[in-house]
Amino acid sequence: MKKKLLICMLALGLVTSMFTACGKKTEEESTTASDASSTSSDKAKECADLIDAIYVQEWTEDTEELCKKAKECWDSLSDEEKEQVEGENADPDYFGRDTGDASNDDPRNADDIGENEILVVSFGTSFNDSRAMDIGGVEAAIEAANPDWSVRRAFTAQIIINHILARDGEKIDNVKQALDRAVDNGVKNLVVQPTHLMHGAEYDELTETLDEYEGKFENVTVAEPLLGEVGDDATVINEDKRIVAEAVVDEAVKSAGYDSLEAAESDGTAFVFMGHGTAHTAKVSYSQMATQMDKLGYKNVFIGTVEGEPEETSCENIIAAVKDAGYKNVILRPLMVVAGDHANNDMAGDEDDSWMSMFDADGSFTSINCQIEGLGRIIDIQSLYVEHVKAAIEGAGSASATDASSTDASATDAAGVPADGTYDVYFKTDSSMFKVNEACEGKGKLTVKNGEMTVHISLLSKKIVNLYPGLAADAEKDGAELLQPTTDEVAYSDGTYEDVYGFDVPVPYLDKEFDLALIGTKGVWYDHKVSVSMAE
Repeated sequence: MKKKLLICMLALGLVTSMFTACGKKTEEESTTASDASSTSSDKAKECADLIDAIYVQEWTEDTEELCKKAKECWDSLSDEEKEQVEGENADPDYFGRDTGDASNDDPRNADDIGENEILVVSFGTSFNDSRAMDIGGVEAAIEAANPDWSVRRAFTAQIIINHILARDGEKIDNVKQALDRAVDNGVKNLVVQPTHLMHGAEYDELTETLDEYEGKFENVTVAEPLLGEVGDDATVINEDKRIVAEAVVDEAVKSAGYDSLEAAESDGTAFVFMGHGTAHTAKVSYSQMATQMDKLGYKNVFIGTVEGEPEETSCENIIAAVKDAGYKNVILRPLMVVAGDHANNDMAGDEDDSWMSMFDADGSFTSINCQIEGLGRIIDIQSLYVEHVKAAIEGAGSASATDASSTDASATDAAGVPADGTYDVYFKTDSSMFKVNEACEGKGKLTVKNGEMTVHISLLSKKIVNLYPGLAADAEKDGAELLQPTTDEVAYSDGTYEDVYGFDVPVPYLDKEFDLALIGTKGVWYDHKVSVSMAE
């Protein structure tokens, strides 16, 4: 009995020892695994922190080094660790998403520019294929049409510039870097072509940056954005909007496999074009595009925006409009120059708030498809940008041509002043933002009375509120007599009308530059040089 008890006690001790040993081993293994997991998590966090550090809109002297470190950190992670990269803006897609081959893109950041440069300014995109086809397509078309000019690129979104640099090693200039490059290269004549859709916030910021370089170039001209001038309300359309409307609809219909828009309508198919949207006053441009579609008789075409501004362009309102019209098939396509993040994610993404998902969740449609193609790859759109550049170059160059012209000797006195009367004249300025309205074809009306000359000019809009015949410094002095605006109605070639400001400007002499300062709605005075020449 005692022997049996002893054996049982020994067995119990062995079992206890085994359990103790097993428990100790499991704890050690758990500690090791925990340490490894912690190390892995720390490395992923370090990468996320670096991505967040370069996910900014301001360039600093540390930017390029931080981009390099972020990529090196990402490359050092295991596949498992890469999946753990999460930050305020960081995620595995920042480096991991395949958006195409960056080597197909040309950053157009070379020196050796020469005296004439066309700087194509875009918001930008980190989607490599879209960048090469949409932005690159516009740049290439402009270059082919202007062999005597160097075409260079600038992006306004530093976040995108940093993303491309970090992930692909491709260096794209921001606007100031591109302008500094132009100055350093001795550029004299600079034409800036924004690929922006409209005169919105991005366009305003661009022109403000250009103001900082006043006097750095002999001539600076800013070409029109894609949709041209913005009118006061939704009824104002123009030739640019017509060209864009016809081009994007034709391309969408063709991509969808239909012979015509009417055939698509008969098939119950609606085309929804998704723009970005904006709180800027230029948001009326989207309403104007809807008006243009109506004028063209495009019943099954709808205009929406990601931001839902204007309000009627929100996804919910567009879904309701398409349903009310009775269409069962929907084709979504971006109304954006580039098919980038908004097209791939906000329009065609898998998230619940993408337009694709929201149309699907409504349950009213038989089919919903996406065409992820930007406007920039459409030939007619490229041609429209080429025409805008051409108009800008001719506008800048017309001054030299008109400077060379002379007034009829029989109609002028010894001082070069014409006889009393009224005359058509060219009015030239040193800025594309300060010029006569396009409806006036570069001309004003000169009135001569008792040997005194005054030219009446109708401007682009109501953004310039006063002029001063002299320097800005004098205009700011007490008692300065400012030129007050008139309200002029201009008629465009498409039959539309617009109210703009006009001014009666004293002209000291013809065919020579004189000072004319201006102040806009922002309350800042600027110096400008203008000249008046007789029209033939």
